[in-house]
Amino acid sequence: MPQAASSDFGASYVARGFELAFQKGVRRYALIPLSINIVLFSIAIYFTFHYTTLWVADLIAWLPSWLQWLELVLWPLIIIGVLLLFALTFTSVANIIASPFNSLLAEKVEERLTGVPAPNGGVAGMLKDIPRTLGRELQKLVYFVPRTLGFLLLLLFIPVIGQLLWLLWGGWMMTIQYADYAFDNHKVPFRNMRRSLHQHQGKSLTFGVVVAFLASIPLVNLIMIPIAVCGSTAMWVDHMRAQNLP
Repeated sequence: MPQAASSDFGASYVARGFELAFQKGVRRYALIPLSINIVLFSIAIYFTFHYTTLWVADLIAWLPSWLQWLELVLWPLIIIGVLLLFALTFTSVANIIASPFNSLLAEKVEERLTGVPAPNGGVAGMLKDIPRTLGRELQKLVYFVPRTLGFLLLLLFIPVIGQLLWLLWGGWMMTIQYADYAFDNHKVPFRNMRRSLHQHQGKSLTFGVVVAFLASIPLVNLIMIPIAVCGSTAMWVDHMRAQNLP
């Protein structure tokens, strides 16, 4: 039987994900999503550093004179928000491409933690499930896109509060994105997955916020996809697996 993590703080699962991703027997399943992430985030790093400074300067200049005092507060918050926007955008692209391999990685991590082999698992099962896995990624996009646009408007037009809400939304997106692989491997419906994460909202949100923050840091973000998949799968095993499986 799996043992629950000693801490209820969801961010501890990021460290656990790092530990799991590079263990023998799991490491080889992390290499493909890791390689995809390195290629796409290398592109993201270039465009982020090239355009962020100009964009932030223009936005600060747009502020009315009576809000100029907020400049010192807005600079770090806006820079973090812009970095997260790039991170979330490129992470979404990387996750669509790598989703079958992320599902396989989550499967192998769960097998390692529980000792229970996945029925119809392995590479053959991954290939058979590609249509369903890609369909699940589209479900996530349908859920993410309109809400992201709403929070983006808050980010742009409501100082401080908008930036904080954007950070929280980015964390929730990351949690859903990575935790869903373990749920989907067991064909748990998307709505049920969100409900289960909401029941562990503090744990889920702190995990996602840390992942979102790390995904915005150049070089660190290159290894975040397999780490987040492994960490969220460990969180599933410790806290959500029993209540979602018959």
